[in-house]
Amino acid sequence: MSTVLQSLSSELADAVQSAGGAVVAIHARRRIPASGVHWRPGVVVATNHTISRDENITVTLPDGTTAPASLAGRDPGTDLAVLKLAGQSFPTASLRPETPPKVGELVIALGRPGPSLTASWGVVSGVDGPWRTWQGAEIDTLLRLDLAIYDGFSGGPLIDGAGRVLGINTSALARGVPVTIPVATVERAVSELLERGSIRRAYLGIGTQPVRVPESLVRKLELKVDVALLIVSVAPGGPADRDGWLLGDVLLELDGAAVSDPTDILAKLGGDRVGRPLAARVIRGGQVKTLQVTPGERPKSRVA
Repeated sequence: MSTVLQSLSSELADAVQSAGGAVVAIHARRRIPASGVHWRPGVVVATNHTISRDENITVTLPDGTTAPASLAGRDPGTDLAVLKLAGQSFPTASLRPETPPKVGELVIALGRPGPSLTASWGVVSGVDGPWRTWQGAEIDTLLRLDLAIYDGFSGGPLIDGAGRVLGINTSALARGVPVTIPVATVERAVSELLERGSIRRAYLGIGTQPVRVPESLVRKLELKVDVALLIVSVAPGGPADRDGWLLGDVLLELDGAAVSDPTDILAKLGGDRVGRPLAARVIRGGQVKTLQVTPGERPKSRVA
């Protein structure tokens, strides 16, 4: 082995051992344990989909001992959960929030699906701008990984060559494809989950799909767009139902902005919009009507 490869191998092993001191195993489901990261003193970050019960949770620490943990909060939108440990003293993760990784950067995914630390290395294959999960959460950066995520790795950290944490790995947000929730997103989620136990998000209670408006109707109604959102479901008792929205309405605008994709609606529904009326323009019965809707708080749910 060349001197360069020997040096790289040694540095990667050192990074794994350094970062691994903050990685724990979480026993909160019937299958093998999942992983978690000691994010702040007494605070462990995990993935929501690996926490299938709210009580009787235990954690295996890096030294092999076990300790009880309590669930402080969970958020299916970001697939993050926060656990609290009492009376335990071991290293917290070294974070790298200031500079996102570059495409091609060498990275390592760590896990502790049991008492022993495991690792998988590869490169960052894609870095894109903010994106929204299917439940409306905004993730600051989409980090795609070219490496293997083994069973039990969800909740473990992605680290750089210096052992600094770039985010939390999960296989539950992108149809089974491994992605990393970046540090900035995790930090916000942790703060809110510790404070409230959940993350507040607004919702309308509608299901939509894009639809092309017939050209004749576009001309008749003097519309500026020819693609809108057909309302295909209205949740009984939900905000839209209470405010008189109907199945078959075609949503053109929400809060003054044209909508042509369901994500356009999610972009208008941050936690600050709960209880604040929004104006909407719809096609109903061949005519354009202006409606009002007051978003509610999205009901709490979880992915087990």
